[in-house]
Amino acid sequence: MKHRLILLGISIPTIFWLTTFICSLRFDDYNHFSNLVSELGALGSDSQYLFTGGLVLCSLLSILFVMDLLITCKLNKIGYLPALIILTFSFSIAGAGIFPMPTTLHGIMGLPSILLVTSPLLAYIIWGNSSGLKYIKTMSIISFVVMMLGFLTFLPDFYGEFTGLKQRFFHLGWSIWFIYLGISFQRLKDSLNSNKVVNL
Repeated sequence: MKHRLILLGISIPTIFWLTTFICSLRFDDYNHFSNLVSELGALGSDSQYLFTGGLVLCSLLSILFVMDLLITCKLNKIGYLPALIILTFSFSIAGAGIFPMPTTLHGIMGLPSILLVTSPLLAYIIWGNSSGLKYIKTMSIISFVVMMLGFLTFLPDFYGEFTGLKQRFFHLGWSIWFIYLGISFQRLKDSLNSNKVVNL
């Protein structure tokens, strides 16, 4: 499929944010600034299955996304580790949806996503000098910093009334990262294909 990387990079965060917004409409008192995202899929809630479906779809699409990123890395002979780490997100977001809050497995399955912050960090190191990835260093830093702000959730005494907002910084960070990767790697793939046509 043409421009599949762009479509996947944009569709995954779009589905996630739409899922959270639509599910929140099923609650009378849900506040995006104070309530956690997982509360939308809590066991027995009206939006439990819709929330699970949205997260599992994000997981499946992210696996396809990683596969395309890895193929592009191989074709362009660049390191693949920053792309491979995204699988922690794929595994984690599916688990968080399938095992709803407040079950024990919900917290356990969500833990691997913490490793996602290393994707832009490693990209800065491994892909930083790649001429084919425009603005890679800038976008790596932005994505990493925004995701790290999400860890403020683990500091309940720091603006504790804004727990939901703090958590959403993490989701905003990976959303920025996915969109950037989708666009930049698609350009990288298109550039490689163009060079092959010229050489022929």
